[in-house]
Amino acid sequence: KLSALYLNILSKVLPEEIGSCLAFDLGLVLEVSFTFKKNENGVKAPDRVEAVIQKARERALEYDADPDMIETLYREMISSFINLEMDKFKKTQGKF
Repeated sequence: KLSALYLNILSKVLPEEIGSCLAFDLGLVLEVSFTFKKNENGVKAPDRVEAVIQKARERALEYDADPDMIETLYREMISSFINLEMDKFKKTQGKF
């Protein structure tokens, strides 16, 4: 029974929760970000990325999760967000 519960969490619950959170975050990021990001550096924001990564690592430790794994996941997610923002930024030529 425990393995069935574990499979249910991995195959249904977790993807739904993560998917809905990411979709909400992505929509919010794309909608709001261009009110204060006026150039490519504003979109890429390496200092802000590092601050988010540091916070994610700290949170991972609080929950006894592997901070290296969490960092890897966050870097991939942030990179994808930045790529989408850059595409939108270039299409609109920075005029929002």
